[in-house]
Amino acid sequence: MNHKAELLAPAGSYESLIAAIHAGADAVYLGGSRYGARAYANNLGEEELCRAIEFAHVHGRKLYLTVNTLMKDRELEELGDYLLPYYECGLDAVIVQDLGVFSYIRDCFPDLPIHASTQMTVLGPDGAAFLKKLGAARVVTARELSLEEIRQIHREADIEIESFIHGALCYCYSGQCLFSSMLGGRSGNRGRCAQPCRLPYQLKYKGNIINGKEEAYLLSPKDMCTIELLPEILEAGVYSLKIEGRMKRPEYTAGVVRIYRKYLDAYLENGAGRYQVSREDYQELQTLYNRGGFSQGYYKMQNGRSMISLVRPNHFEKTHAKQALLEKQTYDALLNLLKKEYIDTGKKEKIHGIFKVSTKFPTKFVVQCREAKIVVTGEPAQIPQKQPMSREAITRQLQKTGETPFTFDTLEIKLEEEVFLPVQQLNRMRREALGKLVEELAGQGKRKLSEEFMVHSPLSEKAPKGKRARDKKYFIHVQLDQPEYLCEVLKFPEVSKVYLTSEQTDFEKLAHYVEDCHRAGKGCALVLPAIFRLTARAYFLERLELLKSVSLDAVVVKNLDELEFLQKYHWEVPIILDHNLYTFNRESLEFWKKSGYSRRILYDTLPLELNERELHARGCTESEMLVYGHVPFMVTAGCLHQTMGRCDRKQEAWILTDRYQKEFPVINYCRYCYNVIYNCEPLSLLGSKEAVDGIGPNSLRLCFTMENREQTFQTLRRFVEIYCHNKPFEGMGESFTKGHLKRGVE
Repeated sequence: MNHKAELLAPAGSYESLIAAIHAGADAVYLGGSRYGARAYANNLGEEELCRAIEFAHVHGRKLYLTVNTLMKDRELEELGDYLLPYYECGLDAVIVQDLGVFSYIRDCFPDLPIHASTQMTVLGPDGAAFLKKLGAARVVTARELSLEEIRQIHREADIEIESFIHGALCYCYSGQCLFSSMLGGRSGNRGRCAQPCRLPYQLKYKGNIINGKEEAYLLSPKDMCTIELLPEILEAGVYSLKIEGRMKRPEYTAGVVRIYRKYLDAYLENGAGRYQVSREDYQELQTLYNRGGFSQGYYKMQNGRSMISLVRPNHFEKTHAKQALLEKQTYDALLNLLKKEYIDTGKKEKIHGIFKVSTKFPTKFVVQCREAKIVVTGEPAQIPQKQPMSREAITRQLQKTGETPFTFDTLEIKLEEEVFLPVQQLNRMRREALGKLVEELAGQGKRKLSEEFMVHSPLSEKAPKGKRARDKKYFIHVQLDQPEYLCEVLKFPEVSKVYLTSEQTDFEKLAHYVEDCHRAGKGCALVLPAIFRLTARAYFLERLELLKSVSLDAVVVKNLDELEFLQKYHWEVPIILDHNLYTFNRESLEFWKKSGYSRRILYDTLPLELNERELHARGCTESEMLVYGHVPFMVTAGCLHQTMGRCDRKQEAWILTDRYQKEFPVINYCRYCYNVIYNCEPLSLLGSKEAVDGIGPNSLRLCFTMENREQTFQTLRRFVEIYCHNKPFEGMGESFTKGHLKRGVE
């Protein structure tokens, strides 16, 4: 198929791949046995995946492989051998989150297209431009972007855009969620999310519960359905229309694909003017799966109550049992129909044939499918002794395509005289022609890796192993959400740098805060927003000259958009990479050293999902380590104030309480319009100095968000005493977590 847009379908199994292609998908994305963000799908092994690539190519479709997890060093060592057979089979692209993985694939498989996963949290034209410069063929946008934001990426970044159009929505920005990881060790960044967002919660404000029992599923978005928005999405610049659902059954894939195929073709043929979705087709999409109805996602809404399911997100749970039974019967009937049409019945590719037969020259059979053309020859025909063979008889025999993936659209028999051909010869030529046609189509895109780019082991083997010298003092850095507590921090000579968060800091007072830090002999850095969309971008552009005039010692960067923004607008300030830029392995560290930002990057911040052994193997002597703070579990476009109808743009701390009565603080940062859900307990490595010494970071960071003035002072004092003056640990006295220091994630 050759369209001005691509319909991209999910496949959690080989059967789903068949269903997607038979229903009309232009491309399919799926996971192999490793490295995919859906570890619990029925992912394909090597032989099956190579067969899937060939199947897709026979039908003129593309296949993309998900390699979109963060990788530990030992896994990265095996990535090249894992990808090589798929590369040679003609894999069309890989979908990647980890920049170390990106760099490794680009170096080892330079002609293998790379798609930047939605897990990279691409938020605007700056992040897209950053990835294009790296060599990305496509960016998968964050699900939270509006149509206007996508238009801006299309106008300014000049890169192929893929966006989600149907299926489940995460409550958190993809790639920014640690909820499942920190609570149960199942990391969404590693394809093992336990979906805590689908559970019930109480919402409290000043001790009072403000949501009813019928509003318990506060973090569970409705599924997205954009069938009615398709023209607007395409005209905003989206090329690849992505359906979510690798964990769903093949019939779901077939049903969703066939309806979007119908309306995509209608738009491509007739434009937006006559575009209209029937109620029956919309209802069929709802029947296939929904969580209390659909929303149109974030394309036209920043957030809102109508986007959240609120009640238990169960497809068939209804108030009335009879209604539930009726809908279940409708659902079962639809699935049976889809199975029969798209899974049990194979789709045939239309081919064209010319069969030339004469007694004077060799018989010739030409078959063609798209750009593939096969020519098979045979013995000349015989002069008939009795009854000559008719044109109809030859046609009937050649059209027996059987279980091959072909059916003749046209078959021309060039017969200029009376002839006779043995049926065996006709069958042989047909089988040979169709067999070679399958091989030709399946083989398109196959390649061999040049010796120049032989797969090599990544840099993990060269990781430094020695412990840091115990007499070397740590640099202590303090991050403050409350700038008014700065005076408490400046009392400690051991603190060498202060980070002020941009969510809370009055930029008009920033120069004053910087001067106070410098006067106390300390550096001062500004922490950029967790999410850098149009609102944040505009806020910074309006104040850019002010920010440039302030003598900041560094900025803490949390996403790719911010990095490119600094470059684009010539804000020449040193850079600290925060933990959510995920320097998960040695290759990712090396990526930043080779990047155009290397001269400006002071250091990175260690990721929060590696354990002590993995951090030591990675090498941490040039990195910063977070040793205290309430870890952000989720950064969300969804706003609990909006969901509860209480948006007054006043920043407040609310409390989410789970079924185990754990209380998670939620802060609405209205300056940039996002919520952050924090862990109920602070991360504290106060009693883990020996382990931290073994890991050997260059600096330690303490983050204060909800602590009051006294708590800030006392916590900092205790860390300084233990880490700077080697005083013994005498216990915490309050509840805390060591995060993943010991257990890590799978």
